[in-house]
Amino acid sequence: MTAPTEQVSAPHLERCFWFDAIEDSYEIHDVTGSIPPWLRGTYYVNGPACFERAGMRYRHWLDGDGMVCALRFSDDTVRFTNRFVMTSKRKQEDATGRFLFRSFGTAFRGDKLRRGIMLEPPVNVSVYPYDGRLLAFGEQTLPVALDPVTLETLGEYDFNGKLNEVSPFAAHAKFDPVTGHLFNFGIAYSAKKPTLNVYEFDAAGQLVRRQRHRLDIPHSNHDFALSQEHVVFFLSPLIMNFERFWEQDLSVMESLSWEPRKGSRILLIPRNSPSEESFQISAGSGYCLHLINCFEQGRRLNVDVLELERPVYSEYQPIPDLFSNVIQGAPVRYVIDLDSRKLAARESLPYDRCPDFPSIDGRLAGRPYDDFWMLGIAQAGQQGRKFFNQLAHGSWSRRDVDHYEVSAGEYLGGEPICISKPDDPSEAVVIVEHFDARNDRAAFVLFDAMNVPNGPIARVPLRHKIHPGFHASFAWAA
Repeated sequence: MTAPTEQVSAPHLERCFWFDAIEDSYEIHDVTGSIPPWLRGTYYVNGPACFERAGMRYRHWLDGDGMVCALRFSDDTVRFTNRFVMTSKRKQEDATGRFLFRSFGTAFRGDKLRRGIMLEPPVNVSVYPYDGRLLAFGEQTLPVALDPVTLETLGEYDFNGKLNEVSPFAAHAKFDPVTGHLFNFGIAYSAKKPTLNVYEFDAAGQLVRRQRHRLDIPHSNHDFALSQEHVVFFLSPLIMNFERFWEQDLSVMESLSWEPRKGSRILLIPRNSPSEESFQISAGSGYCLHLINCFEQGRRLNVDVLELERPVYSEYQPIPDLFSNVIQGAPVRYVIDLDSRKLAARESLPYDRCPDFPSIDGRLAGRPYDDFWMLGIAQAGQQGRKFFNQLAHGSWSRRDVDHYEVSAGEYLGGEPICISKPDDPSEAVVIVEHFDARNDRAAFVLFDAMNVPNGPIARVPLRHKIHPGFHASFAWAA
């Protein structure tokens, strides 16, 4: 008897989602392979967990409560710690033992909203060290401060009172590697006056600048990029209709519409010259969830993105049959002439495996760079459920992408963070989550960043399973 196509393409994928996550903290003594002696600090990753309560199951990967994992590398030990982000949502649902609040992809009768206007956030997207704390981020909400060692939740972080619980604030903060300033954005959704807010904070959480920019339509935007001179947005025609969300009691997923005829645009906002006007250029009709990096070269700006033919959010459901109809995509570089304000060139790299979660050496953020890393799905373009099973390494100078692929029944997760040796950037490692669904085991694996196809150089096994994560970061030991 032939197994269903979706089971053949992703065996045991359900085991990565349908289980109760365990909070724990312990030293790991059975590391295999070799961890570079210079790697001293903590890797963090945030992602959704807890997809079922009291017989009810979430539909969408973005619905689960945020859980942060930390992997601390010291001179003689590796310690793993993981804890839920104790949001108001998590506390109230723990107390009642059932889901209470509408989520990104799941609406149900009697569900609740924050102040009746927005999701009660699960804070499950990203995590960054900042201002002596660890900040966990979700969409359209304040970040939550955690203890960077124990991961204990300390409370919402409001940037010294400059933001409040309904301030629009996205999950993809960016850091200037020279100043340490934190940049972020948030979109205030309105049928008539959608507004893009751009924030800049110093390293101590003080507001430096807040800019407001009118948008023609209420784009649903997840990410942006930061160069030395510009804040850059790829505005895809994925439209958020909050009237439907409020009036028809729909989930966010059900309130989104893909309208490719409206086209995509790249928005450039000057960072350091308030008198200089922002401007937009046309960028076809593709979709960008994540940007890779952007940087100026003379009077040209390179904007590097992962571009798909259409949005990917619909492929995050239903759990666990994810990515059933996911289409192909590629890394794409847009070159913009800053004097003529026109597109000078567009080039793509030969990797069409639905790439996502791009990462670069963080010290090169907003600067010229060459290498980047991302996850991919080998079966992209085929029918049937599937999940990330390739770690890919791209090079703009080589105009090529190489990769490593895990075996059937194994999967990868979390942004593949690149960490380079402080005194020799040519030596670097990439850390990524590894799931052996066949045997119900989870681990973190380390790769030589410049030799990804050779496979992992070290494996750090965990006692308990963890859920596939989203975005990650690294903090060097003091």
